[in-house]
Amino acid sequence: MYSRSVKAYQSVERATISGRETEARVLTEAALKLKDCQNNWGSEDRKIKLDAALRYNQRIWSILQGELEKDDNPLAIHLKQDILKLSAFIDRRIFETLASPAPDKLTAIININQNLAAGLRDQRSEVRDRRSEVRDRRSEIGGQRSEIGDQRSEIGASG
Repeated sequence: MYSRSVKAYQSVERATISGRETEARVLTEAALKLKDCQNNWGSEDRKIKLDAALRYNQRIWSILQGELEKDDNPLAIHLKQDILKLSAFIDRRIFETLASPAPDKLTAIININQNLAAGLRDQRSEVRDRRSEVRDRRSEIGGQRSEIGDQRSEIGASG
């Protein structure tokens, strides 16, 4: 019963979140999978979990590469280039780790995923802050219009 509720919530949440939120969430999940492997390096199922986590990260970064190379991608060219450079680094590190696993090799990938996710979340909060400022400004203007209307009424009543 509980798992059905959670799945229903997750499906609604997936349908209502923005692209940036999705990207931030996926990058965070990828970092957490790697961090779990790093923290449990001595576990019996490490190889299976590590392979799955690295392949998950590889898939995410491949998708990001594809999105960055699309003509209609709105990011500034310098940001695209920087993220593509990170992507190339991630690819190399994943292959290095698959070839010769070591927990310290995961740290850079984890940090990059977490920092990129944080940046995506910051952009989202900046947009919310700007929208809030616009609403506040509109309220302020509406109040000023009301005062002007009151003054006109006073002038009309005295004239």
